[in-house]
Amino acid sequence: MLIEWILPRKILYGAGSVRAVGEIVEQWGRQKAFVVTGKTPERFSEIFSSLRDAEIPFEIFQVVREPTVEDAENALECARKWHAGIVVAIGGGSVLDVGKVVAGLLTNPGPLRDYLEVVGNAKPLTHPAVPFLAIPTTAGTGSEATRNAVLDVPDQRVKVSIRSPLLVPWAAILDPCLTFSLPSPQTVASGLDALTQLIEAFVCKRANSLTDAVCREGLALAFPSLPRAATNGRDEEARGAMMLAAFYSGVALANAGLGAVHGLAGPLGGFLHAPHGAICAALLVPVVRTNIRLLREREPQNPALARYAELARIAMRCDTADAGDLPQWLNAYVTSLGVSSLADFGLREVDIPVIAEKGQNSSSTKANPVALTKEDICEILREALHGQR
Repeated sequence: MLIEWILPRKILYGAGSVRAVGEIVEQWGRQKAFVVTGKTPERFSEIFSSLRDAEIPFEIFQVVREPTVEDAENALECARKWHAGIVVAIGGGSVLDVGKVVAGLLTNPGPLRDYLEVVGNAKPLTHPAVPFLAIPTTAGTGSEATRNAVLDVPDQRVKVSIRSPLLVPWAAILDPCLTFSLPSPQTVASGLDALTQLIEAFVCKRANSLTDAVCREGLALAFPSLPRAATNGRDEEARGAMMLAAFYSGVALANAGLGAVHGLAGPLGGFLHAPHGAICAALLVPVVRTNIRLLREREPQNPALARYAELARIAMRCDTADAGDLPQWLNAYVTSLGVSSLADFGLREVDIPVIAEKGQNSSSTKANPVALTKEDICEILREALHGQR
């Protein structure tokens, strides 16, 4: 089995690590930096001071919503006008994804849509991106370690990706202090996204010994730490554990793949315009329950069953736990965190067949540990619709 292992070239982790921004960026030459942030860039005055101390001129671009293709095109146009040679992104997954697009397209000619999957030509990037520093302020998507960026196409009610190993950030700074002010609902949604990515990468068809290692570590960190971080946002130990778990989930995603939760979350996100992490949270238990049941019925010798059993032991901290124990325990865990149903985000029964067809054909669903029929997926969506976890 050929294993490809792609990571950022430099990773800094720890409280206060953002103070090293200027030191990292100046190693790439004193070029103009294009800084992508969210709605409140004033939060990052310490980072901006670090850039000024390093004599790095910079321009700020704000991402104020889940980014559309048009938003990314606007960011790219601004970066080109600024003649940026470096990109720094500070924010959640949406901000980091826009940063990736800008870094990649500054060196690759042509319009963005040429490189997009589904709605474009999926043209491969051929030139390395400009130096890109990713600084996450949520512990969820793991975008600081992945090779893709996700953009919304509202007129087609779909989210699409641009994907290339050349999009992996050059460096990532993981400072848990940046997540202290994240409200509890966002902490839960982003944390369950990371947890879902760890679970799916661990059991998917493309799991390998390298991603297994980071998944095991990430799962052991995330299960006990997420409720603590959601309850007390300034719990530095819990916030640090979730920051690492999210990073590990991105590493696993980039180097193994995911499963049906993310295969369905893509079309649902474009259809409902609901937060990605919240959609994943609503789907997690129905997908895990269905996968375990179908594996037992159709493929009882599939090694994924043993992996689900190991997951149960990690989650429940019980040496005798088995795969069959996981759905009920996971249901109680997710319920305790206040997860919403898909109906709460506006999904209707009549929408299910369309979403199921789109989800069945996604690359993530194809990596699911057991093949799912359209009927299987419809049943998953019905459970998630009504919150029948």
